[in-house]
Amino acid sequence: MQKLKLYGTPLSGHVHRVALLLRMLDLPYEFIEAGAEVRQSEQFRRLNPFGQIPVLVDGAQVLADSNAILVYLVKCYAPGSHWLPESPFAAAQVQEWLSKAAGEVRYGPASSRLIAQFSAPEDYQSALAVAARFLPQMEQHLTDREFLATDNATIADLACYSYVAVAPEGGIALTPYPAIQRWVARIAALPGFFAMPTLPEPGKR
Repeated sequence: MQKLKLYGTPLSGHVHRVALLLRMLDLPYEFIEAGAEVRQSEQFRRLNPFGQIPVLVDGAQVLADSNAILVYLVKCYAPGSHWLPESPFAAAQVQEWLSKAAGEVRYGPASSRLIAQFSAPEDYQSALAVAARFLPQMEQHLTDREFLATDNATIADLACYSYVAVAPEGGIALTPYPAIQRWVARIAALPGFFAMPTLPEPGKR
């Protein structure tokens, strides 16, 4: 099998979710650092005209959306596995949480972290408000279950994990959410797990 190539940066949660699945599927890959300067290059724009990470290259196949990459990797390299179940209802549950990863997670915990850590030109109060609505719902959902979509870990868990786990780096405490904290620990205990580099919480620099 030709080695996969993953373009990204270690501090990106979107990249981290893909790297997690690659490790958990035991798929060898080459990590290519793609900072802001690289992403503006003509060579990178040929891979992704939007200049965004992650980008996965698998031979002639090039994919640039993190959730799409998760689906692709399972379909190609772990079909029929617990990561993306075949049954209609379970698959729909996975899709629901992939949508939340691209919606509430991205514009709540991920946005607050981008602003607090990297001065991203986004609305901090809006990010806090999104998180304040979403995290209690997630907490309730996880109160009597171990994973988000099924009885086993799926790509939905990985898609939501990276930014929720580091929510305190954006000024959002997880202490009010014990079920989420247990879920975070559960994902961290999966074989192949590795954490993103730690950043100081706002006010603790």
